[in-house]
Amino acid sequence: MVRKQKRNKSCFLLMFVAIVILVTAAGAMAVIYLPSLVEQKIGHRATDLPLRTKFNVAIQLLKDGEELKKPYLSGKNDIIFTIQSGESVEMICLRLEDMGLIGDSALVRSYLIFTGLDRQLQSGTFMLNPGMTPIEISDIITNFNTSVLQFVILPGWRIEEIAASLPTSGLDISPEQFLEFAYNPAEIYMEKLSLPGNSSLEGYLFPCSYQLSRDTGLEALVSLFVERFTSNITGDMEEAFSSIGLTRHQAIILASIIQREGVIPEERSLIASVFLNRLAAGMRLETDPTIQYALGYQNASASWWKSPLFYDDLLVDSPYNTYAIVGLPPGPISNPDLDSIMAVAYPEQTPFYYFRARCDGSQRHNFAETYEEHLNNACE
Repeated sequence: MVRKQKRNKSCFLLMFVAIVILVTAAGAMAVIYLPSLVEQKIGHRATDLPLRTKFNVAIQLLKDGEELKKPYLSGKNDIIFTIQSGESVEMICLRLEDMGLIGDSALVRSYLIFTGLDRQLQSGTFMLNPGMTPIEISDIITNFNTSVLQFVILPGWRIEEIAASLPTSGLDISPEQFLEFAYNPAEIYMEKLSLPGNSSLEGYLFPCSYQLSRDTGLEALVSLFVERFTSNITGDMEEAFSSIGLTRHQAIILASIIQREGVIPEERSLIASVFLNRLAAGMRLETDPTIQYALGYQNASASWWKSPLFYDDLLVDSPYNTYAIVGLPPGPISNPDLDSIMAVAYPEQTPFYYFRARCDGSQRHNFAETYEEHLNNACE
């Protein structure tokens, strides 16, 4: 009986050892071959992951990995997605899910960790779409060259100033290419904007902050600027221009001057009233920004807008010299923002024919009805 019990104990021990060996072998096989199976399904893997991490994420990817190749939704608009410096992979994936770009943040997190892409995540702004697969989204947010860049046109910039910002923008467009395109617009732009012959796109490159893909080309870039302009000009504004006797082109010319004259937005409708009163009376506009535009780039100040102006500057021979010509110059002198355009469409009704800067450094103006009053507003 004792001998039989010992034999049973030995058998049990052998069976236990065999089971342990089998389980250990199976575990070892799983650790070795499971990641390989996952790699066959979704591509490359990181080679330096801890065993437990590698095994845990591999199990989830083997189970649900096919979902990474399917878009979460289709037919949706692009979404701007920004990753902050130092943001964790878990938080990034949770925000992707919250914004409706992916369906399973844990699955995408496992994919990023398994492939090692979690260590290549870039801070920046990206253009994403729910119609992309999670793998495509992962590739974009780990590739700096596909990130979205911000391109800014400041109100009152002239074409050359926009061109000068291109070399540091991240776009593969040279200033020379841009200037050639903007100063010699294709017929489609001439028709779309109802421009007179020999016009440039000065005045129609709408000031704004634009989110762009790095592969945006020259024509797409200019089209975007022009489309933003046309989308801001309403039918009511067109009727308002007409009611004060201006074509849209003339209104943009005047708005471009007001943009350079009026630093304080709420003053611009007053400035518009002065210029409209002078035009109605057949007076010259006599506005300094048109002289600055005619003079062009100043090497001494590295600026396109000479300041201060001197008496000799007012004698420059140019159709933009409003101290010499009557009426509006032949084209805009800058790219005005919506406030300046609205100031022309809806000017104040005033008796003023003159304005000049106040002497207190506030960048505001004193307005006058008579020339004598205007002289009295001069700084001592």
